[in-house]
Formats: sequence, C-alpha cells, structure tokens
Amino acid sequence: MTFLIRPYQNSDASAVREIINHSILNTSHNYDYHPKTVEEVEKLFSEKIRDGFPVLVGEIRGEILGYATYGKFRAKPGYSQTLEHSIYLHEKAQGKGLGSEMMRQLIEIAKQQGYHMMIAGMDSENLGSYRFHERLGFRETARMPEVAFKFGKWLTLVFMQLKLS
Repeated sequence: MTFLIRPYQNSDASAVREIINHSILNTSHNYDYHPKTVEEVEKLFSEKIRDGFPVLVGEIRGEILGYATYGKFRAKPGYSQTLEHSIYLHEKAQGKGLGSEMMRQLIEIAKQQGYHMMIAGMDSENLGSYRFHERLGFRETARMPEVAFKFGKWLTLVFMQLKLS
C-alpha cells in the first residue's frame, strides 16, 4: 500500500479532529472526555510546531487517516531530553503500515533533534498499541493501576519507552 506522510497544515485540522474525536468518544485509548473543535486542534498543533515539535499526517489515496507528534514529557528542565509521543490512526488505516512508517519518521526526527528518550503512554486494554510499540523497540517500564476513569470504570496506564541516543 502506498501512502504519503507529510507535515501538518492548518487545512488538515478538520480531518485530524475527526480521528481525535472518534478516539475520545468511542475508546478508552484516549482519556479525554470532551470532543475537540477545529480551533482547538489548530491551536494545539500550532503551539507544537512553534515549540519545534513535529506534527506528521498520513494519507492513503489522498485521505488523511492518521497523525503523529510528540512534545515535552514533563515541564521541569530535568526532563528536557525526554519526549512523549501521540499517534492516532483511523480504523481504515490500521494494519496497513502507515502507523509504523509515521513512527519511524517521528523517531528519526527526535534523534536528529538530539533527544534521549521517547515515552509512549497507553491504556492497558489497548493491546494493539502495546504490540505496535513493542515492534518498534519500545519496552514497558511502568503500570499505573486505576489512575484514569472513563466509561464507568477505572483504567490502568502503561508506560513504554524507547532509548533514542
């Protein structure tokens, strides 16, 4: 399957919003409760780009079906060499290689920018994401039981990390 991975543009906000909102409204993969507006997506990604963080979008046959980005893991300066990433795919793109290629590119950008560690945080029931990250070389480093609550149940957050340098 052929796909295009490119930098985010504001004109992508509506399509990216649909991917984000689907995960918010239908899964425990995203611990947010409230759907995002196009303006919120534009602001979030404009701030990331302003701060030097990449935002990639993935297309298949001209349709935006995923995005990947990263940002600070924590605000304190001691964490300045550690990133936390996000990647979300539309159901139509899962299992087609788009996510893996977006992550390979994101990881390469992080290495070029001189970062040391990349963190992935996911719900413990998201086994597809867990296996996906394992294939990319991430290793589980922490499980935090019952730190989130959504859809009437307590959720366990799993952290995985990848050494970049």
